[in-house]
Amino acid sequence: MHMQEMGRSGVADGREAAVELVYEVTTADLAQAIRVRNTATPELRRQRWLVPLAGVLLVALGGGTLAVGQPVPKSLAMLAGGLVVCGLALFGPRLQARAFAGLLAKAGETRTRVDGTGILVATARSSTRLEWGAQPAYAETADTFVLLDIAKGAAAMTVIPKRGVREPGDVDRLRTLLDGRLRRL
Repeated sequence: MHMQEMGRSGVADGREAAVELVYEVTTADLAQAIRVRNTATPELRRQRWLVPLAGVLLVALGGGTLAVGQPVPKSLAMLAGGLVVCGLALFGPRLQARAFAGLLAKAGETRTRVDGTGILVATARSSTRLEWGAQPAYAETADTFVLLDIAKGAAAMTVIPKRGVREPGDVDRLRTLLDGRLRRL
């Protein structure tokens, strides 16, 4: 994929200077983005405490039924189910990211260009152009920028690892571009 080059002077074709990144998305990047997404929407925030609560209740019920002499298989099933639910709540983002490991490997190197008109994300297999309204919010972590559509039921997100910048100042320029067009979470 060949991307239009732009000088560092600031303006090309009436637009402000673009920030270009080259990186490979890792499962750690994706897990971090999933955690961000899970805290960004009301539905997923509720799920973050309801799922562990359900797991704890199942464990408590299983332990309680054992204590009062209920059949062991039923009690153990509740205990095991509760532990599984708690484990999924705790390790869910990492497990979800690992499920995409094969797709991430196939995507390989990603080239992203962010400018005043939007975002172009290109791999050897595909190219996607995102207008600013497609994912109108973003969050910044220590390692990434995560662009999100936080509308009810939306799962769209774009992960931009900071390690992909060409120059250290590009992280600040990227943040400025995002702040000017998206709502920071």
